[in-house]
Amino acid sequence: MTDDMQSLYPFLYSGKSDVDAVLAQVRQSTMDKAREITELRGQVLARDGARLTECAERMAERFAAGGRLLTFGNGGSATDAQDLAGLFVCPADDSRPLPAFSLTADIAVITALSNDVGFDVVFARQLGAFGRGGDIAVGLSTSGNSANLLRAFDEASRRGMLTVGIAGYDGGKMAELDSIDHLFVVPSPSVHRIQEAQTTIYHALWELTHDRIDGYHAARAAR
Repeated sequence: MTDDMQSLYPFLYSGKSDVDAVLAQVRQSTMDKAREITELRGQVLARDGARLTECAERMAERFAAGGRLLTFGNGGSATDAQDLAGLFVCPADDSRPLPAFSLTADIAVITALSNDVGFDVVFARQLGAFGRGGDIAVGLSTSGNSANLLRAFDEASRRGMLTVGIAGYDGGKMAELDSIDHLFVVPSPSVHRIQEAQTTIYHALWELTHDRIDGYHAARAAR
């Protein structure tokens, strides 16, 4: 084994590894990370709880009027965008499915636009093709600076879509846009904690939106 490997994992190559000490370090690291994300989620809830409820109300109104959800993001945020769309289309509980799809899912479209036009337009072009005035656009970014998200939000806003941004750090350039109706920022310097808290944000939006929609249907049934 190389010296680099031994420096990274000394407990694997030392003939006298203190297994108990290693396990104690792992245990403490896990506890520290769990505490960090719990505290961060609490900060987001205290700051944005009311705004999350308001955003979900607007999303429910769009869905009730026949609108659809279009999600997008890069890298790990692309996976989160697909997860968010999947929550609405295939809910794990008895909630009614709602129309949603991720703009990151069609690799042929993504690679064609990236190769022939430019990566900056991979989401804006799709919104231009599929987006309607009553739809919802949700974009996720850890930095808030992704150029293709900025262009996508501008295109979605121009088409009259409800726009929702989920970012990290201080919100980056997304915080400077006038084209985002609802922006939720996770105030952390850690990409890992940001993505964990962002997952909580969009799950909360999903649950709150369904609660509002269920309320609409109950009110209609009572008439």
